[in-house]
Amino acid sequence: MKPEIGISDNHSQKVSEQLSKLLADETVLYIKTKNAHWNVEDASFYEKHIFFETQIVQLDEVADDIAERIRAIGHFAPATLKAYLDLTHLTEVSNERNDGQGFIKTLLNDHESIIISLRKNIKPFASEFQDLGTSDFITGLMEKHEKMAWLLCSHLKN
Repeated sequence: MKPEIGISDNHSQKVSEQLSKLLADETVLYIKTKNAHWNVEDASFYEKHIFFETQIVQLDEVADDIAERIRAIGHFAPATLKAYLDLTHLTEVSNERNDGQGFIKTLLNDHESIIISLRKNIKPFASEFQDLGTSDFITGLMEKHEKMAWLLCSHLKN
């Protein structure tokens, strides 16, 4: 049974499709951050290992919140690796080297890409699809990604 929350089926379907793409992006970013956590090699290995682990925990919570939002508006969340790879706009490509700076640059680019995508959906979710809840929700996600991006960026300062 679908919840009756004042959003038309057509609008909730379109919002769900965008959230599914976001969930795919978050999952790919989560895996890429896991890769960095497991495989980083440089002089500050331990510091970066712990730093990436912190971001992994945050990304896991974000992905879970997105899947729950998809369910709350009456749809099923994608939950297969194939679906994520089909839906994401991120790439699986990773560094040729496993140094911290390379991982950080790659992850920063992905966070920035997600931030831009989120920012583009805030107004359409609210005005076009009449879903203020999801608009507010992704505004919060954008702020989380902005903070994670800022922390990554801080590691690139010399």
